[in-house]
Amino acid sequence: MAENGTVALTIDGVELTVPAGARLMEAAERAGVVVPRYCYHPGIPSAPAQCRICLVEIEGQPKLQPSCVTVVQDGMVVHTASEDAKLARRSVIEFLLLNHPLDCPICDAAGQCMLQDYALETRQLQTRLNEEKQVMGRDRIADDILYFADRCIICTRCVRFMRDVADDDSLIVARRGHKAYIDTFPGKDLDNPFQGNIVDVCPVGALVHEDFLFKARAWDLDKTPGVCPGCSTGCNVTVDVKENQIVRLKPRFNPDVNSYWMCDYGRKHLVMSNRGVRAEVPLVREGDRLVPVDWSRALGWVRGRIEALAGEGTAQGGAATGSALVSPRASNESLFYLRRLLDRMGVDGGSFHVETGDTASLPGFPKLQLRAERVPNATGARSLGYSPLEGGVAGADGGPLVVLEDSLHGVPPKFGEGASFFLYIGSRIPAAARKADAIFPVTTFAEMDGSFTNFEGRVQRFHQALTPPGIARPAWMVLSRLLEELGEGRAVLGARDAFAELAAGTDPFAGLEWDRLGARGALLQQPVGMGASG
Repeated sequence: MAENGTVALTIDGVELTVPAGARLMEAAERAGVVVPRYCYHPGIPSAPAQCRICLVEIEGQPKLQPSCVTVVQDGMVVHTASEDAKLARRSVIEFLLLNHPLDCPICDAAGQCMLQDYALETRQLQTRLNEEKQVMGRDRIADDILYFADRCIICTRCVRFMRDVADDDSLIVARRGHKAYIDTFPGKDLDNPFQGNIVDVCPVGALVHEDFLFKARAWDLDKTPGVCPGCSTGCNVTVDVKENQIVRLKPRFNPDVNSYWMCDYGRKHLVMSNRGVRAEVPLVREGDRLVPVDWSRALGWVRGRIEALAGEGTAQGGAATGSALVSPRASNESLFYLRRLLDRMGVDGGSFHVETGDTASLPGFPKLQLRAERVPNATGARSLGYSPLEGGVAGADGGPLVVLEDSLHGVPPKFGEGASFFLYIGSRIPAAARKADAIFPVTTFAEMDGSFTNFEGRVQRFHQALTPPGIARPAWMVLSRLLEELGEGRAVLGARDAFAELAAGTDPFAGLEWDRLGARGALLQQPVGMGASG
């Protein structure tokens, strides 16, 4: 009986109440039943009932019905696993396998292919076809996207994503019947900043990224939840790693941020950022050389220099102000502990540079944008008292200079030479950093746990996906240890403890808890300016 806009029905013996207008497939999931599907995708508005594998039996109706388009009705009794429904699914699988190539051993989708899964589940592993399979070959339908027509089951997810979500009619289904294939519309090229999502929605191995081709099998990959660092949107992603290298990035569902999607810029940015020569051990200056030392000696050496600077400032009636340059790619926790170190050193403020670029939006989910602000944590930096740079990068004014994870690109030739003490903290060592008195090697965000704050002030966790090189450690861990050496609090060894210190020590993050951030994140406790993110 319908009540307050709801409908009561029974699915596989389970009585439940769902919102009126819901599809049977969605209602079944509330009952803990996953109905097989190919053409249906929860993020794509249209459902053509084309694959026919989601057929279910409804009492009182003479034929099986596609659950992806059938709307629930009051009193409906549904059987998703009746003998007729199972027979229909086996028939669909057999039909799809008629011309499907037996190339699972070389297909990139092996191990994560819905056709494999349902063929195994239905036990429809043999064919009655005696004729030769149709061969259609492969094509490049976009930059970095290959289309294997033999594997395609014409579910049309890719076409409908481009049309209904990206508002781009570049993709079409060409020809009909067993000769149908996916192609670009005559005279049009597939060139969309979100086109990589068609590979994500493909239920088989018909669409693949060329840069991932033959690189790894699904069961070889270690998957870690993360946050895309490509811009200030902060898309939720899954980082796929093989042999301590990021080989692929996939969007991870978050209805508050990016839904099921992500842009191609972010997808490629993280994979490329995984490369290059890294800083692996602490370095301290001895004369005109930087020499490698262990962490104990490096921290003690830097502590001595900071204490000496404080003593000199007291003797002279006040030390030079000094300056700090931070990267908005650093985590909230790292920026917080640097803020405490700067306060201890008497350095006011601190600035950061924001990389910018062109914007792009996804019409079907307008909240998801490739934003002009090409860094993940500018909002976190602002919330912790750092300011965007106005004009060029300056050095120090005779006081101490601290740099956190900034690449120092475009700094003047004499950057850092006027500083009384120059501490560089980073994952790589740019040329300008070789003038530093001490260098602390720290991890990239993919090598540690931490959090970013996106354009709207949503704090989101990311987790360690890679093993760091050498003895590099998270910046928040190194800085908390240095502060402990200086008698300012205690060192923390875990991101949960670091975040707790951050929440307790700052007003914007007050009341937030690491565990309660969950998979969707949580908003800061005060309004956030949009800044360059638009």
